[in-house]
Amino acid sequence: MLQKISEYEAVHPVRNWTDLKRRVGPYRRCFVYTHSSMPDEPLVVLHTALSDEIAGSMSGIVSAASRMSVDLTAKSDVVVNSEEENPSLVKAAIFYSISSTQKGLQGIELGNYLIKRVVRELQAEFPLVNQFSTLSPIPTFRLYLVDRLKAAERGEMELLTSNELDQLRHFLSPDNLWSELRKVLHTNSWVGEVGLMSALEGPLMRLCARYLYLEKRRGYTLDSVANFHLRNGAMMWRLNWRADLTPRGLGNSCGIMVNYRYFLDQLESNSRRYQEEQYVTVSEQVLRLAAASIGEQAEKVTSKL
Repeated sequence: MLQKISEYEAVHPVRNWTDLKRRVGPYRRCFVYTHSSMPDEPLVVLHTALSDEIAGSMSGIVSAASRMSVDLTAKSDVVVNSEEENPSLVKAAIFYSISSTQKGLQGIELGNYLIKRVVRELQAEFPLVNQFSTLSPIPTFRLYLVDRLKAAERGEMELLTSNELDQLRHFLSPDNLWSELRKVLHTNSWVGEVGLMSALEGPLMRLCARYLYLEKRRGYTLDSVANFHLRNGAMMWRLNWRADLTPRGLGNSCGIMVNYRYFLDQLESNSRRYQEEQYVTVSEQVLRLAAASIGEQAEKVTSKL
């Protein structure tokens, strides 16, 4: 079963056996949805990290397990048995990967059922857990971004503010700014340049909020991962800069990830409003970032602030 789980992992590919062992080790859980007709075949796989806070990056998930494996009551840092867990430290559960393995079951909300079942299981095992959140990828944000950069270069839309353009001109050729910007995003070379990284944080976070919150298809969010969690009743809670700097994370979304919070007493009402009214439950952080976007769409957001 573990071998199949590693083969089906679609969000964060399993690198080796050590990586797989970590994902089912202390302060981690791997939940699998199966069916009696296919008992040895995982249908949906949900990887969960247990933490003392909601992680905002993949490295934050790793560091949380290390942090909680240290006895903080000791005068000096003493690492306890690495296979043991301290339930009193676990306050949050982070769903960092959910994969549906069978294409023939697309459209059946097995992932939704699994998440809600997992919440009940974790509450029973860890009574102090009161925060449930994802740490989710944004699979097609960079494709969206590159398409908008090309449109801006052709003069078809205003994408960056004058201040953002001035900041970028310190690091990119003013004569070929748009093409150079696409190039550094394609090669990920900006990650190693502190100044350029700082100059890109504001516009990329703003445009990512615009993509997640404002871009729609038939009234629902354009991003498939956002649509899944919002239909479940989650809140679009926090955008995280430099959250996944792996090649896949940079290729998907320039390293940005998003937390969708599952507030248990709001799931039913949030889900109903999203499915019936296309209303997105969103935090002030995401709302302010989206409101800073340029264009007519952003004007719709400012009235909510």
